[in-house]
Amino acid sequence: MPMSGDLLRLADAVLFPGFAGHEPPDWLRRRLGEGLAGVALFSRNIAGPAQVARLTSALRAENPSVLVGVDEESGEVTRLEAATGSSRPGAYALGVVDDVAMTETLAADLGADLARAGITIDFAPSADVNSNPDNPVIGLRSFGADPALVSRHARAFVRGLQSAGVAACVKHFPGHGDTTVDSHHGVPEMAADTVEDALLPFADAVREGVKAVMTGHLLVPSYDGELPATLSPKVLTGLLREELGFQGVIITDAIEMAAVAAAYGIGGASARAIAAGADAICVGGEHADEATATGIRDAIAAAVTQGLLPEDRLADAARRVRELAAWTASSGSPSDVVLAGAAGDGGAGLVAARRAVRVVRRSTTPALPLAAAPHVVELVPEMNLAIDRHTPWGVGEPLAGLLPGTVVTRMAAGETTGPALERLLGAAAGRPLVVVVRDAHRHPWQEEALRHLLSARKDAVVVEMGLPARSDLGAVHIATYGSARVCGQAAAEILAGSL
Repeated sequence: MPMSGDLLRLADAVLFPGFAGHEPPDWLRRRLGEGLAGVALFSRNIAGPAQVARLTSALRAENPSVLVGVDEESGEVTRLEAATGSSRPGAYALGVVDDVAMTETLAADLGADLARAGITIDFAPSADVNSNPDNPVIGLRSFGADPALVSRHARAFVRGLQSAGVAACVKHFPGHGDTTVDSHHGVPEMAADTVEDALLPFADAVREGVKAVMTGHLLVPSYDGELPATLSPKVLTGLLREELGFQGVIITDAIEMAAVAAAYGIGGASARAIAAGADAICVGGEHADEATATGIRDAIAAAVTQGLLPEDRLADAARRVRELAAWTASSGSPSDVVLAGAAGDGGAGLVAARRAVRVVRRSTTPALPLAAAPHVVELVPEMNLAIDRHTPWGVGEPLAGLLPGTVVTRMAAGETTGPALERLLGAAAGRPLVVVVRDAHRHPWQEEALRHLLSARKDAVVVEMGLPARSDLGAVHIATYGSARVCGQAAAEILAGSL
């Protein structure tokens, strides 16, 4: 059976490709005019709010029903503020504060920003229960390790976003929190005894009326011992549709990730995902070109002609995507969304970041605030692919604004040799020393550098901007539970005594 134009258009009606540049390329304009469902924006597409609004307006000129999606979780995973760092803390910090009303307010404010920019679906929040502190890809993107806490904040985030007319998309179903493998590179596996806890936030989000669910590329042997969730009818149709009763759009995590594409190719994984029960394919984090988008479309259409994908399943997927587009079009303007509780000293995001900081004093030396401009050492790990590596973070820059004369040294893996650290200690002599780390427990080189520095400087302050495994490091230990710009600002205020 040949691939007709109608079949190719039907395949396009379930695709969310990425693309390069601040303006839509010609191929994307053409495909949108032919019925392409939507697009996924990344930081490479974003220069500022006004530019994004122009971009999304240009997309709608080609297809008024286009769905425009973005990974805007706030905190570590930000696209709109990738150049500056997020003005809102991430999920873990919100979980530490555990003020559900605040989480909903921040999500509503975020939704208003997205809606003003013309973005209609946010691939957030992460509803993963981060029960494994060694998780390399979730961590601070989760609201915490307690399923009930994650559930109540995921629901609040969904309410906030959707009150602004932006569809929320909980991820990574059925739960990526208790894994040690990053699905960008391999296939994580969910232990049977964690499934019930992992599912709770998703089940509650479904009851809350979440419009979309993003699949995780992980193996769930208690449901399917062979296929990762994204490709498993037992997980997507049997569990999510039938057991949990979800009727909205199921969209895949980036389909080019190795956990699914390594075995089947990008096109083959896409066709299998639709056959399993997914309604939309997200692609383009790493393959943002016309050839990839065309290859996926053709592979889905070919799967229909070969009898591997029933055409009515593909048509049902396209219908769900159209219904979501209709909801976003009729959901109203966010102009009446008011940021309740915003403070004149930086807004609700900074207020939330301040509330999340935890300080443990083990010594009266040094006293806080710092008595002089310090030497700040920031140990910089390599981040996972979900986090834009160019997004600025740290304490040194905001602290220099509060304590002029602050010196900042940034060091990556391989640079923290003994001689280099000794030179640093010499340069810091006579100044307070502040050591900033990020997930130190997951990076042996950071732990070793900390040991070296703290053995020489018992008075040093440690600021942990990742997930803290311990709070007994340094004379003072400050945990921000996030590396967003506002988290660095909140820590700097404590160090400088301006809070």
